[in-house]
Amino acid sequence: MRAVVALAQGMAAARTPDESWRAAAEGARHALDGGFAALSVWERELGRLRVLVNVGDRAPDEEEFPDAETYPVHRFPEITEFLHERWAGGIGPSAWVETAEAAEDAAGPAGSAGPEGRCLQRVEALRSRGRGSCVVAPVVLRGRAWGELYVARPAGAEVFGTEDAEFATVLAAVAAAGIAQTEQVEEARQLAFTDALTGLANRRAVDVRLGEAIERHRADGTAVSLVVCDMNGLKWVNDTHGHAAGDRLLERFGSVLSLCGAMLPGALAARLGGDEFCLLAVGPPADDVVRVAGELCRRAADLELGEGVACGVASTQDPIGAVRSARRLFRLADAAQYRAKAERSPKPVVAGRQGPDDPVLRLADRPGPGAPGTGDRRSFRGRSPR
Repeated sequence: MRAVVALAQGMAAARTPDESWRAAAEGARHALDGGFAALSVWERELGRLRVLVNVGDRAPDEEEFPDAETYPVHRFPEITEFLHERWAGGIGPSAWVETAEAAEDAAGPAGSAGPEGRCLQRVEALRSRGRGSCVVAPVVLRGRAWGELYVARPAGAEVFGTEDAEFATVLAAVAAAGIAQTEQVEEARQLAFTDALTGLANRRAVDVRLGEAIERHRADGTAVSLVVCDMNGLKWVNDTHGHAAGDRLLERFGSVLSLCGAMLPGALAARLGGDEFCLLAVGPPADDVVRVAGELCRRAADLELGEGVACGVASTQDPIGAVRSARRLFRLADAAQYRAKAERSPKPVVAGRQGPDDPVLRLADRPGPGAPGTGDRRSFRGRSPR
């Protein structure tokens, strides 16, 4: 009972899917006195098991969070045959044991499951990795097989038995509840930090990431750059072609922004709201960010119905003065964007690159009405583009 409680508590403390997967595998490994454990998900559409996490005594080819450790389901037919036959019979999902000493005639032909659910592929895997036995427990979410929990003991250790399989079934059910809760939290988090129309990050996500980035910049000088974009002509598209056409234009620009953001390692592409977007880059040199911003302007100008974008850039690597807050960097990028809008510039305007009297710096640092973020940003504007 203590092991079950420990597993549940470990999963409840997890904040991310990775932490939840590790907690499930580690909790089961300790509860069953195993040397190794893994959690895998069944990707039905691809017909394979994908390993999410390996914990404990890993073999040289086993990473903790593997990128591409997968196994075709036909190599483990108990997932689709033995397992489902038992469910169909009303017995319900239950774990089973494999041992390295299992006779091949009990397992049947390679890749097939025998009467006790044994699979020669698993037997061979145990032997090749120095393991003596394993217990495999199905993980069921919302009434469907989600994946499997696998715990192994080294060769020479006590072999798993029937009671271990029964206990593993209980552990898998507890793990399933924890995984379901984590998935719900992750879905909610994604909704909270994602723009529904474009699928990009939203303003809340930018605020969080930018705040963290500025703290890092203050600690070790890491370059932080912000590109703020305002689409030209969206109101005209909405008024002339309808809001559905406007939404399609926003989605297309979001795709262009995402593509350009991929040119900067780790950049965050976001829609701030309405026709305003941004890229946040932490680490890349300012010149690289300006180059990507220029590419963004070029690609945006080619969008059907669109009239390009006004783009402003602010980077801690440029002569913009000390940046002690996220708000100051945002004000600088915002002011540069409005300068680009007023000049109808086809290229990005970069804060701080016009010398100490740079009008962008003056606008960004102006207190009260007329400063970015106050609602009166007309200081740089001529007649607005349609």
